[in-house]
Amino acid sequence: MTDALKRLSDEGVAIWLDDLSRKRITSGNLAELIDQQHVVGVTTNPSIFQKAISSGDGYQQQVTDLAARKVTVDEAIRMITTADVRDAADVLRPVFDATGGQDGRVSIEVDPRLAHKTVPTIAEAKQLAWLVDRPNTLIKIPATKAGLPAITEVIGLGISVNVTLIFSLERYREVMDAYLAGLEKAKAAGLDLSLIRSVASFFVSRVDSEIDKRLDKLGTDEAKALKGKAALANARLAYEAYEEVFSSERWAALDKAGANKQRPLWASTGVKDPDYKDTLYVDELVAPGTVNTMPEATLEATAARGEIKGDTVRGTYAAAKADLDALAALGISYDEVVQLLEDEGVEKFEASWNDLLKSTEAELKRLAPSEG
Repeated sequence: MTDALKRLSDEGVAIWLDDLSRKRITSGNLAELIDQQHVVGVTTNPSIFQKAISSGDGYQQQVTDLAARKVTVDEAIRMITTADVRDAADVLRPVFDATGGQDGRVSIEVDPRLAHKTVPTIAEAKQLAWLVDRPNTLIKIPATKAGLPAITEVIGLGISVNVTLIFSLERYREVMDAYLAGLEKAKAAGLDLSLIRSVASFFVSRVDSEIDKRLDKLGTDEAKALKGKAALANARLAYEAYEEVFSSERWAALDKAGANKQRPLWASTGVKDPDYKDTLYVDELVAPGTVNTMPEATLEATAARGEIKGDTVRGTYAAAKADLDALAALGISYDEVVQLLEDEGVEKFEASWNDLLKSTEAELKRLAPSEG
């Protein structure tokens, strides 16, 4: 069952699980996935926590204790989510040690309501790093305009970062620039650059979902022929940009000082269109030094029927550019699509966070002890 996952791992793709819940930790399921399915990291987001905590499984005692202490709902959520991330980080600690800190990582996101505010994002990232207090944590900061200076500042403090919600090639270049600027700050402060890690989460399936919708509206044969091509083209050109930036003179100086490359991470790799193979965004995005974070369904699909046939990214750049040019020729605006997806991404995470606030507040009230 795991041959395809092993082959993927052997090709230099780190397999991370895009899911976390307390039950997954306490039941031994996470340890099992690490042991049997080549999983070497975990990512979380507000939607994942909303789903996990609203299920109630394993959270009642902690919520009861928090209710007895009369904590605010915001504090309760932070106590609950950081506890899960801390425990998951402990489960993954042997992977972290075995890979010299490259993998064995667990990501936790800053409050999505801060996505367009730089200073509070920096403060929240510092607080989360302190609260979780594990060296194998990554703090997720969204790649909004306000997020970019926050990334530089947080990296400059020596805190490892997962930059999330990247959709456009231009923004991805800005993210890499923010990372390098952060490393330069850290170096100037005398920090050990070898201890700082980062991944850049480049979103995949949502690009096809939005562009395919527009191609369907056009309805021509030319439009139909381009369906399912935009997301792969976009991601492959991101890898080209990664190769360029991390072979530059600026990078060479940091590399010499012990810095680590910021790995591209393929996010949103669950296939949303039933007409496409369910392992499309795994099979076709194989390249060394990348991470693919998969929902469990995609992990299982890859184990069962993934076709890992070596590097499927390098050598495709000209074809990828041609696909994006063909979309532009049909009147589909790349810039409009990627900005829309960023805006929607922030909104979706904020909506999930608000749902989580409401459901947690209701549970705190329900479990609050009677006075006396």
